[in-house]
Amino acid sequence: MRALSLIALICAIAIPVAGCGGDDDDNGGSSGSGGSTTKETSGGGGGGGETLKISADPGGALKFNKSSLTAKAGKVTVVMDNPSSLPHAIEVEGKGVEVSGDTVTKGGVSKASANLKPGEYEFYCPVDGHKQAGMKGTLTVN
Repeated sequence: MRALSLIALICAIAIPVAGCGGDDDDNGGSSGSGGSTTKETSGGGGGGGETLKISADPGGALKFNKSSLTAKAGKVTVVMDNPSSLPHAIEVEGKGVEVSGDTVTKGGVSKASANLKPGEYEFYCPVDGHKQAGMKGTLTVN
């Protein structure tokens, strides 16, 4: 009887804890998007949010494949694929928010997530000199 009570107690604690946590994929692999830009919206309960996909220029130019992005207010994640031989990252800044992803090399993925309010934000590559060279854009949140 005591063992059965102990198992019930462990299950009561373990099951809710297993449902906690985020969707923290590692930043090491390529999503294989081939430089395309897509916008995905998660539906249903559990936090949802929008994921905006961009890509660094595969030829080594200091630019993204898009200079403007649009999202709905709430959790927004910008995912940048890096098909370039140069290291790149993604950063989102504005309205008191500043979040950045890891700097990644060829084949890597950098992600930056934040809860964003309506307004304009800047996204850019924070690697030295890249933003100044034009690797930036505007994220409009409605």
